[in-house]
Amino acid sequence: APALRPSRPRRGPAAPRQHQRGCPRSAPGLARLQRIGRRGGPGRSCCGAPAGDMGLEPLFQAWSYFRRRKFRECADVCSQLLERPPGEQVAGAGPRREAAAAWNLKTRALTEMVYVDEIDMDQEGIAEMILDENAIAQVARPGTSLKLPGTSQGGGPSPAVRPVTQSGRPITGFVRPSTQSGRPSTMEQAIRTPRTALTARPITSASGGYGRLGTASMLTNPDGPFINLSRLNLTKYAQKPKLAKALFEYIFHHENDVKNALDLAALATEHAQFKDWWWKVQIGKCYYRLGLYREAEKQFKSALKQQDMVDTILYLAKVYLRLDQPVTALNLFKQGLDRFPGEVTLICGIARIYEEMNNISSAAEYYKDVLKQDNTHVEAIACIGSNHFYSDQPEIALRFYRRLLQMGVYNCQLFNNLGLCCFYAQQYDMTLSSFERALFLAENEEETADVWYNLGHVAVGIGDLNLAYQCFKLTLVNNNDYAEAYNNLAVLEMRKGHTEQARALLQTASSLAPHMYEPHFNVAILSEKVGDLQRSYTAAQKSEEAFPGHVDTQQLIKQLKEHFAML
Repeated sequence: APALRPSRPRRGPAAPRQHQRGCPRSAPGLARLQRIGRRGGPGRSCCGAPAGDMGLEPLFQAWSYFRRRKFRECADVCSQLLERPPGEQVAGAGPRREAAAAWNLKTRALTEMVYVDEIDMDQEGIAEMILDENAIAQVARPGTSLKLPGTSQGGGPSPAVRPVTQSGRPITGFVRPSTQSGRPSTMEQAIRTPRTALTARPITSASGGYGRLGTASMLTNPDGPFINLSRLNLTKYAQKPKLAKALFEYIFHHENDVKNALDLAALATEHAQFKDWWWKVQIGKCYYRLGLYREAEKQFKSALKQQDMVDTILYLAKVYLRLDQPVTALNLFKQGLDRFPGEVTLICGIARIYEEMNNISSAAEYYKDVLKQDNTHVEAIACIGSNHFYSDQPEIALRFYRRLLQMGVYNCQLFNNLGLCCFYAQQYDMTLSSFERALFLAENEEETADVWYNLGHVAVGIGDLNLAYQCFKLTLVNNNDYAEAYNNLAVLEMRKGHTEQARALLQTASSLAPHMYEPHFNVAILSEKVGDLQRSYTAAQKSEEAFPGHVDTQQLIKQLKEHFAML
């Protein structure tokens, strides 16, 4: 019978620390970059002195704070202006005009404090994935659906080399909200997925994330909400375009009240005689948040007819991806490139779709096109480096990760990946020092567990099984749901002759990660050796379901069928 097969190393590209474009987050094995929306935050004065020391007029001082991204100070100054008695006013400005300006500025400041870019904010929860009624066809044609990524193989590495999520999609080199949704095929699989699984999170619903954003009013205003929406006359504000736009963004982003935001947008676009494309985009965003994707598609298409904008194309592509129409989204991106040649976000969108459809070679080509336009694009560098690493080219991957280091990325994920690349490129002098730096920079237990797991693989590679055993144990100390560590510990226990301990560890690994084929295959081998052929056959079938192209599993099933035929 074939020998026991350990899990493959979980390694990958690193994540940058950027204020506006994203922040890092580790995943089991391959560290990946996470891309989230732009978040507002406090800024610093160019001269280092507070604006109050400059003797500025209060409204201008608040505007200065806003321009320097000191949104809390801006809101405080505006609050003081709004609390003034009606008789006090600034020379040359009426009380109503000053109050309106302060109200508008405070609304914008509070919005910027919690603003998240809707283009990048896209998470599917268990309800969105299992109870989806927007499917075009229950059984999609091969290569036309994101729910069946394995049907459109594009020459990428197999699951024997590159780790996959529970949906069969390879782990990407850059963590984004859309890459963390596992798309479980059954309700049982979705519920059994551990809440802490970093490669597939069906429990965290998009509605939950938006709900947390909506609590910002309690955080930014301890005395209560700045605007009482229930007493607001939306018709009156809809007739004032400048105030209406600021009010809409406040309601939509700060208060998370999509219904009132939609009512305001509908009244405002009616007042604009349906000729303002901006309001149509906002209505589309409200429909998308409410799950009315076809209505959102109509609004975005109408806005594109009036004003061709890159953001509108990205919003419309999001709708098609949620409707599971990746081919339509690809065509939309390519049409957008005809009108906006060299637009990085459109090229990157095409690469992401190809990557989610498991067409790794096409994704790599488009990521290279992204670097031709923007050679500091972190996501493209990380994904190309990941592709080279899993294609058995660690030397080339090392060049890409070194480029990230030169760009100022300095975190646990990057040094974790540098250590793995150095080890597989036989540059052993840098391997342990990179992992030591990664452990020093780890910000949470999940990142520490990733580093210890990869150190365990390095120990296996150099033949020090006692060190490997300790590293995998330390992995489980930091993250008790690390299925790969359970699997590899079982292999080491089996080498020591501890059959029962190995069986228990393999059962734990298979229950934590049913999408991995290694635990099922190892259970099949172990059961076949002790004579439990029925359990071996059942586990081998699960292994074949997880990885249909695994030759050892096919040979084992063939041997078991011959045994059953003899009986």
